[in-house]
Amino acid sequence: MRQDNERAIENKEKALVVGLNTHLKDYESIQDSLVELASLAEAAGAEVVGSIIQNRAARDAGTYVGKGKLREIKEEAACQEASLVIFNDELSGTQLRNIEEILELKVLDRTALILDIFAQRALSKEGKLQVELAQLKYRLPRLHGLGKQLSRTGGGIGTRGPGEQKLETDRRHIMNRISEIKKELEQVKRYRSTQRARRLKSELPLVALVGYTNSGKSSLLNELIKTHRDYSPDKEVLAEDKLFASLDVTLRKAILPNKQEYLVVDTVGFVSKLPHDLVEAFKATLEEVKYADLILHVIDISNENNLIQLETTLKVLQELDAYNKPIINVYNKIDLLPVDHYYHNTQDQVYISIKEKWNLDKLYRALEQKLQQKTYKSTLNLPFSRGDILNTLKSKYSLTELQYTEHGIEVEVILDEQDYHRYKEYISGSSNEA
Repeated sequence: MRQDNERAIENKEKALVVGLNTHLKDYESIQDSLVELASLAEAAGAEVVGSIIQNRAARDAGTYVGKGKLREIKEEAACQEASLVIFNDELSGTQLRNIEEILELKVLDRTALILDIFAQRALSKEGKLQVELAQLKYRLPRLHGLGKQLSRTGGGIGTRGPGEQKLETDRRHIMNRISEIKKELEQVKRYRSTQRARRLKSELPLVALVGYTNSGKSSLLNELIKTHRDYSPDKEVLAEDKLFASLDVTLRKAILPNKQEYLVVDTVGFVSKLPHDLVEAFKATLEEVKYADLILHVIDISNENNLIQLETTLKVLQELDAYNKPIINVYNKIDLLPVDHYYHNTQDQVYISIKEKWNLDKLYRALEQKLQQKTYKSTLNLPFSRGDILNTLKSKYSLTELQYTEHGIEVEVILDEQDYHRYKEYISGSSNEA
């Protein structure tokens, strides 16, 4: 076993990470960003042997950091025996080609690195399709710059994932494959819609777990589902102390101390500078967040950059049109903080340790309070002129039924108390509490 571990360490690609500090007064932020980039590189299987920061007012259009800095990077890579250089921002095809010609080493940018990790972690057919779609969209405008990298037979970080063969020579193949994947994912989306409609009929509230990668979402899901009578260990999800341990959406039943049953869904973890194509590709999966009744935003409070991570997650929620949902901020890993630290728990924020099972009772109480807020199952009859109300309802709720009649638009939906009173003039008959 020891020999196997030593061999695995020997086979790791040695990497340098490189960042560009264009905000010359904000040196700490670029340092933190490079620490995260190094963690991503290690998650992909590399051994990070050094980091380099270039201070300049703007990136170089042709070489990102400038030719002089690239020669310095080349010398450092030779000293450290590094075969891979990873840049902290997304590079154009021209930049990739120029940098690789000067360094004579394999070059990756942050986006390609994240895509490589996703390619390793995706297990389900849907997850693999989503990653492949993001990879193809990333590679398409960079075929010329990626030519040398893709033609290598050595493989390694940045070459994993389906569809990498012959991509540099066959643009038409990529376009056709993108079209095929979109059709397959559209089928998945329709299947999810059917599942969602069935779930809505059960009227069980949906709680979505979101947060930065490695914040403890999967561990929390495993803890929450243990409360349900149908629980068995095989229903738990993989929860490892590594970035992007789980990519696939998992939906499970759970129950609160007050006997209220609910559904809980785990989602892919976020990271700063998460590639736009990856967010787009995973939107079908992340749609579950959009339809959630409540969001548990899991935050690793022991991480020095937890405020930046919190902002990153909120930014992605905005992209998903899920920013206006009720949220409980769940600050995890308090066992890693000093014992005399003071925590102020409310129904909007709870400080816990999943590992030590601290304050889980307070989390359950906050969940009960949030899910017990009044909701009303309602049928609205909207005139055709009030399409704005329909659009608002679609963005905020899952509509159980939608019909266009000769008199207007008939909508069945479960409203919160505020919206129930706001749209009461359009509600037919008396609506029961859901």
